[in-house]
Amino acid sequence: MALRVGLVGWRGMVGSVLMQRMSAERDFDTIETTFFSTSSAGKAAPEIEGCKTYDPILQDGNDVAKLKGMDVIITCQGGDYTKTIYKPLREAGWKGHWIDASKILRMNDDAIIILDPINMPVIKNALAKGIKDWIGGNCTVSCMLMGVGALYKAGLVEWMQTSTYQAASGGGAPNMRELLTQYGALYAEVKDLLNDPASAILEIDRKVTAKQNAFTSEEAANFRGIPLGGNLIPWIDADREDGTSLEEWKGGAETNKIMGIANKILGSNEAPIPIDSTCIRVGAMRCHSQSLTFKLKKNVPLADIEQMIANDNEWVKFVPNNRIDSEKQLTPAVVSGTMNIPVGRVRKLAMGPQYLGAFTVGDQLLWGAAEPLRRMLRVLQA
Repeated sequence: MALRVGLVGWRGMVGSVLMQRMSAERDFDTIETTFFSTSSAGKAAPEIEGCKTYDPILQDGNDVAKLKGMDVIITCQGGDYTKTIYKPLREAGWKGHWIDASKILRMNDDAIIILDPINMPVIKNALAKGIKDWIGGNCTVSCMLMGVGALYKAGLVEWMQTSTYQAASGGGAPNMRELLTQYGALYAEVKDLLNDPASAILEIDRKVTAKQNAFTSEEAANFRGIPLGGNLIPWIDADREDGTSLEEWKGGAETNKIMGIANKILGSNEAPIPIDSTCIRVGAMRCHSQSLTFKLKKNVPLADIEQMIANDNEWVKFVPNNRIDSEKQLTPAVVSGTMNIPVGRVRKLAMGPQYLGAFTVGDQLLWGAAEPLRRMLRVLQA
């Protein structure tokens, strides 16, 4: 019998990507789908190719009684929705599977962060123990593990440090629009000078800098008043008041949880792997990039490391460590909208043979958000 699946938040940025992927992979062919809305209940549901058995009317996303009829609920509606609905739904006796893109339940003891190409044994262990909350991970953590998860699976990582270069898409659709608007304003400010081959580049630079610093709070509202166009912001998410941001904390906490390390519910008493992050917002539209530094537990030949990374999963793409391949294959522009996770700049570092450097890029909206959700639905069908 087909699973009855409720979809909430399917019109937002992550939800739209999820719908695209589910359609492309014909996920709707094998489930009974009901679309829920918190604002348009009663209107016609979207028409999906191959989706033959869904309710033709949008149901109320706040209707606990209706939600209880679902075997699985997939939500991309955001953290506020999870805070409002999840607890009343469980208290009403719902025993179904909750698949969530938001971070609200992510670190709960009885929730699993899902990234099945990397942590399928953890997922299967949790299924056997009756766990039913499946949460998408932090985008940078998920993309990083899709690239270099082989090193964690092999138990080689003593510690890791990452510097992230995160795109505007990590903040949401309004942030992407704001970035483009700022780029347009900067261009307009110096358009006449650019069209004059005799103009001085320092004058162009002066005017651009002045314009950046003159953006109003409304023009830079989505990044807390800081312009991202032609700029970077060396802080992402809340201040933990210990010198780190919440985004940086997630790097260590979520990596260890995804890998099932120090998870007593799953029977792991292993010590967490130390992971430090410096998270930076850059003026890319989509895709998060990361520079990684590892200390390995032992000296492993570089050729063996390259093979481990290249053979870990079908989406990781090993990029030889040379200038041409790095420039052509390790950029957000090349990776955006694809399932590929290129990993390059892999090299031993001057600190010693157990120290390894690498660089990876991943689409924040695919492996960083939507893809693990649809794949978890497939796991539940298996």
